[in-house]
Amino acid sequence: MLEGIEDVGALTAGPWIYVVVAVSVLLDVFVPVLPSGVLVITAATAAAAGSGAATGKVPGEVPDILALTLCAATASVLGDLVAYRLARRGGARLDRAIARSRRLSAAQERLGTALARGGGALVVLARFAPAGRSVVSLGAGASHRRVRDFLPWSALAGLAWAVYSVALGYFGAQWLGATWLATAVSVAALFAAGAGATYLVRREPAA
Repeated sequence: MLEGIEDVGALTAGPWIYVVVAVSVLLDVFVPVLPSGVLVITAATAAAAGSGAATGKVPGEVPDILALTLCAATASVLGDLVAYRLARRGGARLDRAIARSRRLSAAQERLGTALARGGGALVVLARFAPAGRSVVSLGAGASHRRVRDFLPWSALAGLAWAVYSVALGYFGAQWLGATWLATAVSVAALFAAGAGATYLVRREPAA
């Protein structure tokens, strides 16, 4: 198992891992089934193995971890903005499509209320929920929310998600060793956060 992780870890020394992560994270706003979170965790686990973190040594390649975090966060925000812009320009056809979906309509209404009150916790929570990022980004654009109201929360959401995902992979390797078991446990923790976020997003707002 360790050999497999080390093979993946060799990729972190080059630029391609960042390109693959960036493209995956950017596109999963449109194709939520893309395993971008799993990819980020696997890359972080491999980077930890290459840095010696899994053996308890002082990491020698922390900038790779930082670069991975910034790459994932930046791609997340860019993907949100692309979806936001496309939805904002979607016109009547997109409005009708949203109106036919109870989930999109409800999300659009709740997002509008949250942003109007000066809060965007819903945007951050939705980033962890399966397909939540897509619903929120499209809903913000379709309802013509101001980009200055949406962008800061999108940036916070992308950074929080990236830090959490990278930390799961990195510290999972440090605590459990650079094995596929560490990756599996980290992925399970990511899914658990997604389930919790989904529950909180779906809760009715307090009266």
